[in-house]
Amino acid sequence: MWSSWVYSFAMHPLPAAYQKYLASQDQHVIDAVRPVLLQSAADQRHGVRITFNRGPTGHQAHLDDSIPYGEIIEDID
Repeated sequence: MWSSWVYSFAMHPLPAAYQKYLASQDQHVIDAVRPVLLQSAADQRHGVRITFNRGPTGHQAHLDDSIPYGEIIEDID
């Protein structure tokens, strides 16, 4: 029976660099990049590249396998 299954998973804490980055940002930036930071913390394999695009898209984040886990690099797109 499906209801008897228990799924055990825990959220990994964000690395210090991710926490520091989020603490220095406005809420709209946090909303844009936090899901990718959480994804990075979950797989613990890749760092995050955050780009700033002038215009309607603003900040964007994506996992980057050339960046070590726990690090963030900012770029202007």
